[in-house]
Amino acid sequence: MQDLNLFVIFARVVEAGSFSEAARRMDTSRSAVSKAVAKLEKDFNTRLFLRSTRYLSLTETGVALSEYATRILEEAKHAERVIHSLDAEPQGTLKVSVPSSFGTRHVVPAIPCFLARYPKIKIDLITTDHPGDLIEEGYDVQIRVTNEPDLNLVARKIAPVRRILCATPLYFQQWGVPQTPEDLVNHNCLDCGLSDEQGYWRFTGPENKIKVPVSGSLRINDNDALAQAALYGLGIALLPTYTIGMELQKGLLQTVLQEYLSVERHIYACYLPSRHLPVKIRIFIDFLSEHVGNMPYWDQSLK
Repeated sequence: MQDLNLFVIFARVVEAGSFSEAARRMDTSRSAVSKAVAKLEKDFNTRLFLRSTRYLSLTETGVALSEYATRILEEAKHAERVIHSLDAEPQGTLKVSVPSSFGTRHVVPAIPCFLARYPKIKIDLITTDHPGDLIEEGYDVQIRVTNEPDLNLVARKIAPVRRILCATPLYFQQWGVPQTPEDLVNHNCLDCGLSDEQGYWRFTGPENKIKVPVSGSLRINDNDALAQAALYGLGIALLPTYTIGMELQKGLLQTVLQEYLSVERHIYACYLPSRHLPVKIRIFIDFLSEHVGNMPYWDQSLK
């Protein structure tokens, strides 16, 4: 195994165009540079440079080796930049896209603590249920709720999404508590207009998967508004727990059929693949994951 430092010195000479200039840039002596190149030539039993008093040029072997040596040098420079960036204080503007309900209820309340920890960072937060293209929109991070993250992006799981059936205690007193998913046909089911399959709710039960037709007097294309409708006692809604965690803890809404899980999704932090992830992106995702916790805090009251 060759001493990699010899390749770095060789690449520096190629980059500088002379032994003297390479020595100056490396803050060492010309003789030290010359000895390193001579050692490399001896080890490979070949000449790497054609030398004269007026010019310095690469031999055919030198050209071939310079490609690999330059790559080693670039990797060394890259490693140096990475280490320096990790030690530097995070700064700059971070553009983040979040789903409206999750962003309003869980990201915005966490931002003051994040900005207090990293005062040189500014956040440009966009709440939308239609995230669009990450590159075209210029986002650094997109928070997405999905079961199929984009394969062209790096997707880090933040939390599972549990969707549960809920209504007010008064509603269940008046209309009864469904004992099976099939009983939902006898209830006023508040459907979400964001659903991929309107008019049906899917569950994974103790034994198999179930697809239940549902109908009701109200359909809304927003989970927060749907939660409000459920709080007014209009019917049963199928909602993510991150939307109604507080209402469940206070007893304003009651869950039913918890043994039947809706189609599983996750909250992901998505960003573009990169050899060196900008530190502002890394610390934001780390912070959000830490804020949510291994067991999402909004699910703490669930059995």
